[in-house]
Amino acid sequence: MYEFNYRKVASVAAATEAMQQAEDGKFMAGGQTMLPTMKHRLASPSDLIDLGGVAELTGISVENENLIVGAMTTHAAVAASAEVQQAIPALARLAGNIGDPAVRNRGTLGGSIANHDPAADYPAAVIALGATVQTSKRAISAEEFFTGMFETALEDDEIVTSVSFPLPEAAAYMKFENPASRYAIVGVFVAKTGGEVRVGVTGATACAHRGLRLEAALGGELDAGGIDAVELPVEQMNSDIHASAEYRAHLVKVMTKRAVEACQ
Repeated sequence: MYEFNYRKVASVAAATEAMQQAEDGKFMAGGQTMLPTMKHRLASPSDLIDLGGVAELTGISVENENLIVGAMTTHAAVAASAEVQQAIPALARLAGNIGDPAVRNRGTLGGSIANHDPAADYPAAVIALGATVQTSKRAISAEEFFTGMFETALEDDEIVTSVSFPLPEAAAYMKFENPASRYAIVGVFVAKTGGEVRVGVTGATACAHRGLRLEAALGGELDAGGIDAVELPVEQMNSDIHASAEYRAHLVKVMTKRAVEACQ
């Protein structure tokens, strides 16, 4: 690990100011990715700005038919929340199956989506639920937020403050997970909201994305009868020691069908 300046801040304004003053600063949420990356000397920020003490970034509430989750709310808190369990049970179950207890008690919603690991779970939920990511500067729609592998629409000094999830009529998340890490080899989140069925896919490609071909096959209904006939672009699928591109394409359809069935 290279030498760096550690800054613990107590407000979003102080975090923004610290970033603007840093030569090459990085925000840290739970540190589940940032710290290992620094230990392996794959990142060497001049300043590490710790958001852990920013109380305004935590909390869960339901307002105007939306579930609002603060960016620094941990996975464990989301999983255990009575509000989440009642409003969007599928989101609570998703959070409760991320990593292990140590990861769930340190990792945060905001950190996960800002990092945008292509095998992370939350991005599929953000996309399928049509969520809005609120930052220190603006509101960003789910479709615009995730832009590439480990890339988002966030600017360097922009902080995710909360995520607003519209309450669905039905929702479910199914993933084929790596047995060691519980990362999604393929994960599919299906949600019906306001008569529209949306599908969010993670793990399959370099970027979490909306499964438009799958949505077309569903036709706005929670009926998976047409999923087998969907042709997915195998050439765009990830391929590694865990699963080939062809197998991932197959898994996307299997997980979609299981998620649709779980919505019933």
